Amino acid sequence: MEPVAIVGIDCRFPGAPDTGAYWDLLMRGADGVGEVPRQRWDAKEFHSQAGEEGRTNTTEGGFIADPDAFDNEFFTISPREAAAMDPQQRLLLQSAWRAVEDAGIAPRDLAGTRTGVYVGIMGNEWAHLHLTDYANVTAQVGSGNGYCMTANRISYHLDLKGPSLAVDTACSSSLVAAHLAVNALLAEECDHALVGGVNVALTPALSIFYTQAGLSAPDGRCKPFSSEANGIGRGEGVGTVVLRRLRDALADGQRVYAVIRGTAVNQDGRSNGLTAPNRWAQQEVLGAAYHRAGVEPADVVFTEAHGTGTGLGDMMEVKALGHHHAGRTGKPMALGSVKGNLGHTEGAAGIAGLIKVALSLHHRVVPASRYAAKESKQLKLRDHGLRLLKAPLRLPAGPTVAGLSSFGMGGTNAHAVLESAPAARPEPADGAAPGGIGAAVFTLTAPNADALRRNLLAQADAAAARRVPLGPLARSSNRVKTGHRHRFATAATDTRELVAALRESADDPGLLARLSAPPAGRPRIAFLFTGQGAQHPRMTAALYAQSPLYRHFLDEADAALLPHTGRSVRDLILTGDDAVHSTRWTQPALFAVGYALGRTLTELGVHPGMLLGHSVGEFAAAVLARALPLDGAARLVAARGALMQELPAGGGMLSVRAARADLAAWIEPEPLVGVAAVNGPTATVLSGDLAALERIGAAIAAEGITTRRLQVSHAFHSPLMRPVLARFAEIADEIGGTVPEIPVYSTVRGRVLDGEAMDAPYWVEHIGATVLFADAAEALLAADPTHLVELGPQPVLSGMVRRLDRPAAGAGPAHVLPVHGPESAGRDLAEALAALYRGGVEPDWDAAYAPGERIAHPLPPYAFSTRTRYWARHSVRTTGTAAGPTAPASEAHREPETTAASAVLTLDRPGGPADPVADAVLDAVRQVGGYAGAEIGPHDRLYEDLGFDSVMIMELKNRLEARLAGVAGLTVQDLLPRLSSVGDLIAFLRESGATPPGPANHGDSQKNPAFREEERTA
Repeated sequence: MEPVAIVGIDCRFPGAPDTGAYWDLLMRGADGVGEVPRQRWDAKEFHSQAGEEGRTNTTEGGFIADPDAFDNEFFTISPREAAAMDPQQRLLLQSAWRAVEDAGIAPRDLAGTRTGVYVGIMGNEWAHLHLTDYANVTAQVGSGNGYCMTANRISYHLDLKGPSLAVDTACSSSLVAAHLAVNALLAEECDHALVGGVNVALTPALSIFYTQAGLSAPDGRCKPFSSEANGIGRGEGVGTVVLRRLRDALADGQRVYAVIRGTAVNQDGRSNGLTAPNRWAQQEVLGAAYHRAGVEPADVVFTEAHGTGTGLGDMMEVKALGHHHAGRTGKPMALGSVKGNLGHTEGAAGIAGLIKVALSLHHRVVPASRYAAKESKQLKLRDHGLRLLKAPLRLPAGPTVAGLSSFGMGGTNAHAVLESAPAARPEPADGAAPGGIGAAVFTLTAPNADALRRNLLAQADAAAARRVPLGPLARSSNRVKTGHRHRFATAATDTRELVAALRESADDPGLLARLSAPPAGRPRIAFLFTGQGAQHPRMTAALYAQSPLYRHFLDEADAALLPHTGRSVRDLILTGDDAVHSTRWTQPALFAVGYALGRTLTELGVHPGMLLGHSVGEFAAAVLARALPLDGAARLVAARGALMQELPAGGGMLSVRAARADLAAWIEPEPLVGVAAVNGPTATVLSGDLAALERIGAAIAAEGITTRRLQVSHAFHSPLMRPVLARFAEIADEIGGTVPEIPVYSTVRGRVLDGEAMDAPYWVEHIGATVLFADAAEALLAADPTHLVELGPQPVLSGMVRRLDRPAAGAGPAHVLPVHGPESAGRDLAEALAALYRGGVEPDWDAAYAPGERIAHPLPPYAFSTRTRYWARHSVRTTGTAAGPTAPASEAHREPETTAASAVLTLDRPGGPADPVADAVLDAVRQVGGYAGAEIGPHDRLYEDLGFDSVMIMELKNRLEARLAGVAGLTVQDLLPRLSSVGDLIAFLRESGATPPGPANHGDSQKNPAFREEERTA
């Protein structure tokens, strides 16, 4: 059989709230058994030491803590639906999410994929309690129960398209589910498989059954293979593993806990009794699994047995194992059973054992058997080639084979053969591609600010607890912690700094607000390329030293320029040569920096939808817009700088705080002076002959207008540039140019180029034309960009854009600066990437990391809220199963967890009259969803925020008809287009003529017994 890898694990068992705690409990040889919680049933009321009819002989068992806690908001499930759900569904849903994250996969990445879900489940006590309460059976109660829904709900909420089924073969259910999942993977019915097992004891029914059948241990503890074994102790829990074909897991660089080499399932058939174990069937299923795995019994180092601690069951299992292993008396096989630690977790027993074996192989140590010190002599384990572990067994280097058995009470047997993961070092993903920005960006998403705080602290604690390399840790956060509305991102240069930043963000609401945001919509990115005047010696040198990605593209630009400059522009920049201020070097150097920054960002997945370059900055913009090839642009800009450098001195430039039109009278008499640039409504630059500029400057100053001489070598964008035009045109004709593929807001035209080529005539005109920056920027702003990213050695254009007069601009776009100035390095680039991510950009994160950092690193899975609690209203009593309808816990039973102010929205009618239509809608929505009064507002989205579905929409319509006049003729089809939010629905009903009911209709909902009862219990 082709091997199948276990790549993700999550579990929760008695005394072990997560996978790490489970392993710790096993290694300590502890147990999670205690008294039956009063929340389940009154153990003393049902107890009879003699095991009388209708009673159980024990008051103890293995119970998980907080089975009623459920983060329904995370999964967009309404409180009313959550309250109706079997706790087993809730536990599995959260466990599945965490297991997928543990596999290094963002759960949202599996949406729409052929991912299978296989759940082993045995108990259905929630249904027994609630589906028999006929007066309170609702649509939510119906879908909240049933074996199939345990698997189907996972598939629904994660949008998984592979097989989805629940398996009930009693105690072997979850190992049989794993067997089916393995077969589906090998048949390529699915590419990932989630295998889960769950068991929650809600009533003493099975405890009574075990007692009446003579199977129950009075102390509630299983003692497998022990001389003290005296029956079963009940246990509960939930576990999920993620399976993949081994070849796929290795190809994707995933961590592999262990490998499933072979599985087999059979049935006892007609034996000594329906519930009696069959030794012969058990030894046959072992042999079938060994054969399928291609191993000999002697290869198996240890086996996790079914091991319930019943006299007959343990005896039959030992004999079945002895059939295959009795010949290895010199090196007996180690034997254990996790039921000694947890109790018999029934439908979850198989998954509990599977996770124990996988962790043992992963950590290369097998925990000691809890009751090994009092081994049963009657079982004669040594004669059967078996031994219990009195101390942990250290596994030697190299492949190790293990077995796992799970036998169903009705005779369905399963066995699996596992092997340690192949000893392969993780290979970096796409190791040949350049990458690394000089710092890391740690990201996290959550449904709201409270969830962000909770998970930031969980990640900080985990990173602080062990030495963790920053690059793989941050990259894993980028890949796994995605998909929710609120995005957090922060830059860091080492793990200690990151831990401090995470904790500070969790503790400081203001900082958290700055470093997190829910994107308002799809980002529209504009790149702004700075022009001449921004240059300085060693510009971006620190970034070049720290960022291999930027280094790659600056080297690329330098290589393109070198044939035309005769000297390395890169070296000139990095050595701090003052020649960078010389025009022949300034323009190629600025082009190289602008191009390298632009390509760095596009390689990081930041793709602009708009481009604007100030003067010489337009060359880098043209390359990114694919209007010029890199080599062609390099030749043009090198020629441009060299030709301008050859012009005689005697020209200058004058900045004037006045509008262009107001200067016309002074400019017209001076043929050697022109308008070089219009950077704003009152920001004009004149250029030309120095003597003429002095005359104009004196006249303007006399009028009280502010002027400033610019330190330049030549009169750029002036009539003095005409002598170079013919020679430049010859070169430009050879290079050509095409229509840009990305909109370019031209500073030659002062608008977006509309099907116009950036060809030779354009670049010739570019030399002497006025730089119409203000017009081009106004046109760009009118296209509503969300982010303006300035690319250059220091910010210049961002300030100019902010000063533009935009009367109806609103908040305006965010300004992002990958380079802040002379000292900027990798951190600034990382912070820019973080800001863009918070704004909705989906970066190509691999490019942010060096090849050696592109390996998977395990992160703590999502920390769900335990604030909301859902349980049966009435306790189970001996007089009958009188559990009432389910309900959310009251506020008094919620954790003191703060809620972001933005989560509660109210109608905007301060001091105004009551709005009966809005009140009726809000009330109906609350009733259908089971929300408290303050939880619902007009901005809440019915589907995305409140968890409504088609059944709830139909009920909402019915409730609205009972509360409002004038809506009886509306159909669901009429409502559907107007259900984007509660406020949208209110507006639609007003438009449709909805009015409050008259006196005769008032209180229809109160007259309806079904509505009245739901309102009492929801």
